[in-house]
Amino acid sequence: MLAKHRQFLRFTTRDLTDEQAGRRTTASELCLGGLVKHVTSVERGWANFIVRGPSAVGDFSTMTEADFARRADEFRLLPGETLARVLADYAEVARRTDELVATLPDLSLTQPLPKAPWFEPGGRWSARRVLMHIIAETAQHAGHADIIRESLDGAKSMG
Repeated sequence: MLAKHRQFLRFTTRDLTDEQAGRRTTASELCLGGLVKHVTSVERGWANFIVRGPSAVGDFSTMTEADFARRADEFRLLPGETLARVLADYAEVARRTDELVATLPDLSLTQPLPKAPWFEPGGRWSARRVLMHIIAETAQHAGHADIIRESLDGAKSMG
């Protein structure tokens, strides 16, 4: 399922220039290159969480304005960044996640959740639950990407 949604996300960027991949086409701040960057960051962080625990994703409860500004840059294709590089980074993260899943001894192993207002205090997620989160995040953003691409030039992922 994760591979399917990754492919949908990558497919929305087919035949685009860097300028097109960085263009906003809706009222939101999202662009195609930025969505791929964000999904890459999310998958990397949560895959690392499976192995290293909450320190891999950080303490969201202590984030500063500067931290949030850096996170906002995940949703943009910044000057000097290229779609090809962003897609290559995504492919590498996907490869590492797939390798992790193939070598995990037990998907039921848990880690404590990081501190964040949106997580229950003392909560834990299993590797299985983390992977479901990565799948959901990827699918959601693949849908966003489809809307952005259709607004950009009329191309659709399906239909």
